[in-house]
Amino acid sequence: MNPTDFDTYRRERLAEGFDEVAERVWAPDTIVEVHTHPFAVEARVVQGEMWLTVGAATRHLLPGDRFELARAQPHAERYGPAGATYWAARRHG
Repeated sequence: MNPTDFDTYRRERLAEGFDEVAERVWAPDTIVEVHTHPFAVEARVVQGEMWLTVGAATRHLLPGDRFELARAQPHAERYGPAGATYWAARRHG
């Protein structure tokens, strides 16, 4: 993706009240067991693929897909054979 796209995403999320925006890059076939975060997140997948499990529901996410998680929401993640990159906007309050 063009760095300008990330800059636009970052600027828009900060204007919406998110206090941190980062690019997350995951190695191929990474599995992250059930966990929580001390922040809410809104994210956009920009490369690769991932599976996000919240409760009994699992979503297969591809470039262009978005997902949201509430603060302290238990979830698990699995990344595809090419890994994945997503942009994540976090709200810590």
